[in-house]
Amino acid sequence: MRTDRTRDRALTALFRLAAASALVALVGLLPWWSGRDPARSILRAQYGEREPDTAALAAVRERLRLDDGPLALFGRWLAGLARGDLGTSWVSGHPVAPTVWRALGVSLTLMGAAFTVAVTVGALLAARGLVRGRTRPRAGGTGAALAAVPEFLLGTLLLLAGAVWLRWAPPFGWSGPAHVVLPALALGIPAGGLLGRLADDALPGAYREAWVRTWRAGGLPWPTLAHGVLRRCLPPLLPQVALVIVGLTGGAVTVEVLFAVPGLGRVALGAATAQDLPLVQGAVLMLLAVAVTAGWLAAAARRLALGPVLAAAALQPPPPPDRPAGRHAWLLPAMLGGLLLTVILCGLTRDPTTVDLGLRLAAPTPEAPLGRDALGRDVLARLGHGAADTFGTAAAVSAIALVIGVAAGLLPRLSTGAVEVANTVPPVIAGLLIAAMLGPSTAGAAVAVAATAWAPLAAHTAALVGEELASGYVQASRMLGASQARVLRTQVLPGVLPVVARHAVLRLPGVALAVASLGFVGLGAQPPDPEWGLVLSEAMPYVERAPWAALAPAGALALLGAFAITTSVALGTSGIRRRRPVP
Repeated sequence: MRTDRTRDRALTALFRLAAASALVALVGLLPWWSGRDPARSILRAQYGEREPDTAALAAVRERLRLDDGPLALFGRWLAGLARGDLGTSWVSGHPVAPTVWRALGVSLTLMGAAFTVAVTVGALLAARGLVRGRTRPRAGGTGAALAAVPEFLLGTLLLLAGAVWLRWAPPFGWSGPAHVVLPALALGIPAGGLLGRLADDALPGAYREAWVRTWRAGGLPWPTLAHGVLRRCLPPLLPQVALVIVGLTGGAVTVEVLFAVPGLGRVALGAATAQDLPLVQGAVLMLLAVAVTAGWLAAAARRLALGPVLAAAALQPPPPPDRPAGRHAWLLPAMLGGLLLTVILCGLTRDPTTVDLGLRLAAPTPEAPLGRDALGRDVLARLGHGAADTFGTAAAVSAIALVIGVAAGLLPRLSTGAVEVANTVPPVIAGLLIAAMLGPSTAGAAVAVAATAWAPLAAHTAALVGEELASGYVQASRMLGASQARVLRTQVLPGVLPVVARHAVLRLPGVALAVASLGFVGLGAQPPDPEWGLVLSEAMPYVERAPWAALAPAGALALLGAFAITTSVALGTSGIRRRRPVP
């Protein structure tokens, strides 16, 4: 047993190293994939928009030895890395290591504050289900709405309300504790909505287990029962917590740019834009270190929370709800879906491209119920015509991520490293890599988001598969001679797939926001495409003067999130019981 465990750990470490090396090498090819001259980008980063001459370009190529090609440059960088040297910035000429360490300290500080906010919000959302002991999932519209709020929109609203109007906190910079408040809230509230919804979805299953009824019949006090339920729910959630931590550390690019926070994500984005290869590689390497550390701590905490039950095959699946959900479970998603469909259909009857500067940023009127944008275009029309791009792209990416995530989660020893690496890469950096190959477009943004969206689903699948394999009925199936493939197909997947599918639906609004964020930085949909993220980003500079232009697409995204979550809950409580075929 100990030999097998040692072999598994060595195999996992090997695949982690392989996945990390592949990512760093991929980043090293960025200047050559983009088709742009690295020397020209470096000079532009150094001297602004001044057009460089031929001699200056040749001097840069000779100084950095760019003509040696990417393999030679990557080999020299690896040789320096073995000596603890991350290289020298191509733009500033300063060593990379101090810059990266300083940015990492900023990002970890911001992450700690944002994670505190996220845990607080998640606990408040899940407290009702924990106290009441619900045995049936509830709609969770509040968590869905919070998770669907774009971070850059929430950050802008906090900036206006907290810094400009109320003067509770400074708006920009990073020079004291007061500068942490607004960006931590912008990052932590959506993350808390996600964690709270996942926890709220796990609590009813724990309350339906037989041991809870036994404890209640024995008259144990509620704090003891709540502690046991939380310990039962915590192990499958710990991998998601680790992914949230990594996302808050490296994925906060838009918030760091908005609040001028000199964090690791902002450093990586600026370096990638300027094609400062050593700085990009150093930043990505630090993000990888954070991901591996968070993953290892989550795995250790999960083993500690489960205790000896994994080895003793003491885990049992929760029974289904006592009563089928009935038609009332579909009432709320039907109302939300009907409202969303009404908005889309009303918008489809209007022209989204007509420009009228005389009506620029006009307030809502009967002719334009949601107002007009900076070019005088009807916001309702743009929402209606952009629904296919937004919802269709998000649904396709979520489906692809679900398939890849489940397949990878069934092989946790091989996929752990890839999961950590995929979650390390901020969508903006992935968007830069894809845009370098395919060009900025909606399709390129979808590919970039799909390249990272499968990782949380794979981590969730792996955690659930581990518990299913440790259950008594799976052990009995093996003793009766069932093969590993049959056990996975007939015993494990029926219990894991519905839960992960609901998780994928839960993340659908987040996928839409990730695609929108790439459009926000110019890597996704291009004007005049009415994709909702692009509509939102175009309205952001005028949010104080014409808030309706930004609130309309933000409200549509939040409505999409609430519809997705309530639909997933209705599916989960539809009375379909888990079937356990006999091997």
